[in-house]
Amino acid sequence: MESGERLPPGPAERTDAPRAVTTGTLYGVGMGPGEPDYLTVRAMRVLERAPVLVHFCKKGRRGNARTIADAVLAPEPAREHPLVYPYTTELHPEHPDYVAALAAFYDDAAGHLADHLGAGRDVAILSEGDPFFYGSFMHLWRRLKDRFPVEVVPGVTGMSGCWTRAGTPITWGDDVLTVLPATLPQADLAQRLARTDAAVIMKLGRHLPKVRAALAEAGVLERAVYVERGTMAGERVIPLIDKPDDVAPYFSMVLLPGEGRRP
Repeated sequence: MESGERLPPGPAERTDAPRAVTTGTLYGVGMGPGEPDYLTVRAMRVLERAPVLVHFCKKGRRGNARTIADAVLAPEPAREHPLVYPYTTELHPEHPDYVAALAAFYDDAAGHLADHLGAGRDVAILSEGDPFFYGSFMHLWRRLKDRFPVEVVPGVTGMSGCWTRAGTPITWGDDVLTVLPATLPQADLAQRLARTDAAVIMKLGRHLPKVRAALAEAGVLERAVYVERGTMAGERVIPLIDKPDDVAPYFSMVLLPGEGRRP
């Protein structure tokens, strides 16, 4: 089957109800945590055949999700549709200018993709990790899901890639796992860390000093594991107490392994 031919329907597309108009399908494609070998067979099929490939990126850079696809896709400018964020870390996510700019960005992007979908072209949005887990895809899905058929192709999450490469089982027995964004206030982080058995702290970046302090306040700093660029080139895994600085790139997180029941 050549690139651009329609894919056989996935679970979300199958229906007995006739469709009056043939439109394209919106695919959210989970690209996994970074290592291309973690792509699913279904993700590969969508990437190979969807006539429109969309990825999010920072101005002047290629998106990480698109970089993952380099191992399996040759450059095809006619299929590429990069979406350049108006802001990334320049403003706080709750700043009114940030909120307004991002809303307009997603509205505009949804309009362009609706043109492709309405013309019968499938659109694949490449998503780091899993599309429904802190993914930018969700903002377009929310705007388009009631107008066009959608299939989400699940992917290996960044956190599962990180704890696997760290060789760190994250939950045992009846452990409760809590996923925390590092953007929360220190007091909230410390309170939640003190109440849970295991945790993953994401969106680290410049928030590492605050996260380190919250872990110490909760009395669990010694158990914390720092993972940088898990499954990617430049991967680094160390106990957080051994990390001498507070510098953390976007693709980093802290793991707090559980200590539950072990027969």
